[in-house]
Amino acid sequence: CDVVNPNDIDVTFDLIGGLENIKQELHEMVVLPLLRPNLFAQGKLLSPQKGVLLYGPPGTGKTLLAKALARESGAVFINIKIANLMSKWFGDAQKLVNAVFTLAHKLQPAIIFIDEVDSFLGQRRSTEQEASVQMKTEFMALWDGFTTDQNARVMVLAATNRLEELDEAILRRFSRKFEVGMPKCTERAKILKVILNGENVEEDIDYDHIAKLCEGYSGSDLMQLCKKAAYYPVRELLEQEKIGQISSETPRPLKQSDLEEALSGSRLSKDAAVDYGYNHRRQTDVQLGSSSDQADIT
Repeated sequence: CDVVNPNDIDVTFDLIGGLENIKQELHEMVVLPLLRPNLFAQGKLLSPQKGVLLYGPPGTGKTLLAKALARESGAVFINIKIANLMSKWFGDAQKLVNAVFTLAHKLQPAIIFIDEVDSFLGQRRSTEQEASVQMKTEFMALWDGFTTDQNARVMVLAATNRLEELDEAILRRFSRKFEVGMPKCTERAKILKVILNGENVEEDIDYDHIAKLCEGYSGSDLMQLCKKAAYYPVRELLEQEKIGQISSETPRPLKQSDLEEALSGSRLSKDAAVDYGYNHRRQTDVQLGSSSDQADIT
């Protein structure tokens, strides 16, 4: 696993476009208890969250949220590498699971992050090897130990694109679940502004107009769109050099027409969102057993 000091993380909530409702709730339920545990020491109703799940289509900002949580809360970020845990050396994998929780306890406050958690803690099947089942059982037992320890400042944070693949026993341990959905038009405009903030761009870009043209785009798609558009001024300068018409030694500012041109050939995540089952929320709610925290934004 990777252990990251929160001061080395360059992502904050302010650098994530949209997701205002989710960011607010995560600040109240995760960040504040880690920063000011004295406010949550009375009774059980305000006990800190020990398990939070972020789910939704690819590219919508789940991993960014996880990193921002660690930065905002000052918690050590322990990123579990699924490839290492799923090693053929199952005995070593179980030891690694134990080592992760031991390390988190020593370094607390700490966030144990598992991306694509469905590939590690998915539904149990009859064909699953016994060693894999034992590893999951070990993970849940260690997790339960922190859950019952009110003084432990350790949280398991996970992300998945395939909620339906998660083991029901795992789902029950996530006390809070947030759906990080595809961004709506107003949120896409916010994301574009965040991405292009501080870049060499013209001031008259109509972000609302571009956002309307980006129907079906995820936050990740919008980032790729802006990167593609940023090459056009460079390409234009190089073409001018070839014909001896150099007007500047640096590329011109990115303008709205660059974004519009980049849009004509950009890939979007709409199909991925459909595969994820974004339009079948009722089925998801039934599996969760309660209404999920729906995000309107990236």
